This record gives sequence, C-alpha cells and structure tokens, in this order.
Amino acid sequence: MNTNNKKKYSIGTYRPDKDGLKTFLPYPFPGDFEFSNKVYQRQGEASHLLGKLDGITKLLPDKDFFLLMFIKKDATYSSQIEGTQATFQDAVALGAVNFAMKRVSDLPISLRFIREIHEKLMKGARSTQHAYPGEFRNSQNWIGARLPKDATFIPPNVEDMKKALDDLEKFIHAKDDLPALIKAGLLHSQFETIHPFTDGNGRTGRMLITIYLQYMGLLELPVLYLSSYFKKYQKLYYAKLANYHDEESDIEGWLLFFLDGIIDIAKSSIETCDKIIALREKDHAKIQTLGVKTASKTFEVLQQLYKQPIVGIADIEKWTGYTQPGAYKMIQRLTDLNILEPLGEVKYGQKYVYTKYYKIFDADFINKK
Repeated sequence: MNTNNKKKYSIGTYRPDKDGLKTFLPYPFPGDFEFSNKVYQRQGEASHLLGKLDGITKLLPDKDFFLLMFIKKDATYSSQIEGTQATFQDAVALGAVNFAMKRVSDLPISLRFIREIHEKLMKGARSTQHAYPGEFRNSQNWIGARLPKDATFIPPNVEDMKKALDDLEKFIHAKDDLPALIKAGLLHSQFETIHPFTDGNGRTGRMLITIYLQYMGLLELPVLYLSSYFKKYQKLYYAKLANYHDEESDIEGWLLFFLDGIIDIAKSSIETCDKIIALREKDHAKIQTLGVKTASKTFEVLQQLYKQPIVGIADIEKWTGYTQPGAYKMIQRLTDLNILEPLGEVKYGQKYVYTKYYKIFDADFINKK
C-alpha cells in the first residue's frame, strides 16, 4: 500500500537460547508492510533505468563478452566484501551465473534452486573448510566476531531458520501488489537475516538479486550486479542490513539504499553500453576507408574481437582462413587503424589486444599489461 507516513515495523525479535546467546527469531514474513511515496518514487526511477538498460544491451556487438566481464567484475567485488582475495581475471562466479540462467528456465526460484546456486559458488571457490556447498546449516552461526558472545548479529537457530526459509520461498511466488524491485530488495535483506549457510551467504544473496530480476522479466540478461555498489558503501550496507533486522526495523531505510544501488549500477551499465556502441561506430568508420573486399574481411575480424579482445596470429588464421602471412597482414592493418596493439613485448607468440574495448570494462587494464 502506498502511503506518505513512514510506519514502524518489526520483522523479528531477539531471544536467549539454551546457551544464553540471543538469536534472532523472525516473525512470519512478510508483514503487513506499507511504504511511503518516497520508496515508490525511487522504485519507479529504478524500474525506468532497468528498462533502458535492458533495451540498450540488445544493441551490443556481443552480449556474451559484456556479461562475462560484468560477472567477473562483480565476483571480484563480492569476494572483497567478504574479505577474501580475487583478481579481475580469476573471479569464479561465471559458472554459477551460467548455471543459474539455464536452471531457472526449468526450476523456479526455490530453496532447492538457492542450494544449487550456493553449491556452484562454493565448490572450487576460496571459502572456509566448513562451507558445506549446497547444504543449509545444521548448527548455529554468527556474524562479526570469532566467538558468538562477541557477535554483532546471531541469525536464527536452525529450527527458526527452517520456518523463515519456508516463508521466504512463499514470498518469492506470492501473488501480491509489491513491485518486483521492492520484492528483490526484501528478498535480499531477509535472506541475509536468515543466513542459512555456514559460509557464502553474501555471495549467494547478492547473486540472488540479479537472477530474481531476470526471472521476473525486468532484464533479458542478468547484467546488473550490485556488489560494486555494496563494496563502495560497505559500512553503510552492513548498517542498513543491521537496522533492517533491528527489533524496530528500518525497512524503508534499507529499501531506499537498495533502490539507490539499482539506480547507480544501472546508470553505470548504461554508460558502459553507450561507450561500446560509440567505439563500434568509430572503428566501423575507420574500416570503411579500406577497399570493399579488405573492409569486409576486416569487419568480420572486428566482430570476433568483441567476443575475444585478446588474440594471437592463430586466432586470426582460424577466423579468416588466411595463411600465416595473411593473418600477419590483418594484424598489421588493425594495428595501423589503432584498433589492435601489441600486448607486452615478446619474441614469440605475440598477443594483441583491442585495448579501447577492453578498457571500457577494466579501466586499469593499460597499467596491468
């Protein structure tokens, strides 16, 4: 319901368990929530930008590489949030996203689906030895300290966790009047409050946002990832989640922060798309100055470079069917056009990179070469 008055709610309470620890007991979810016009206005702005992003991604020269680079970048930020180390090149979430995109077509988002995503994220990733990929926890966990007595938050005990997860699954598929973006925000905060895994809750919960937006039809491709926003405002992110599961819950404060993140990342992603499209037009104009036959083959190579912007002579031979001398000529032509440039200096096996394209995704790339 849309109202101008910010109401106070409680999504749960804290109660001592048998060991004297105060675990969080979630109330039945969702409550009879009412949000102010401010939330719905922010949701409208975020929804508009998602529609614009969804439209502009259809114009990209290669959607797969665009998605690949965003997933890798997001996985890096996601790992940094949780205190592990990852580089742009060795981020590990691509397999999980590809799996989720295929899986969600025949399995609705459910507790089983969430366990499968967690399993894909945690197997082979940097995690604790007690990550138990794909399994909900069967013991108490806590956040913010080595010992539970010093914890900043102790999630529900196992029995309460099971009830809360059942409520969450019903909420995902409930036929209600809540806009999908608001439901996505509540889904994430409630999932993080329940904290159903021994490790990897943050990574799983953040990926769940993206998959849910695609599942609800807001995005054709899962190209919006909030980890960089959450990393940029990490202290505020944790504070907003803490206030969300306070006994006097600031649900609106969390939702406004979440929707601001959608707006921020959508704008950034749209800007990235605009840069790619502008670069394609500029490089197409360069190639059109060549002879018709030469230009045609060069266009073919350029299209492949959007899929694979770092190449060697063997790649050009494969794409064109040219002999090695012909492939060298193609490399030289693209170098003369300031499209390709050598990647480092080596005597044998020289690689070449479509630097201006790659730098759109990784601004520091030129310093890493």
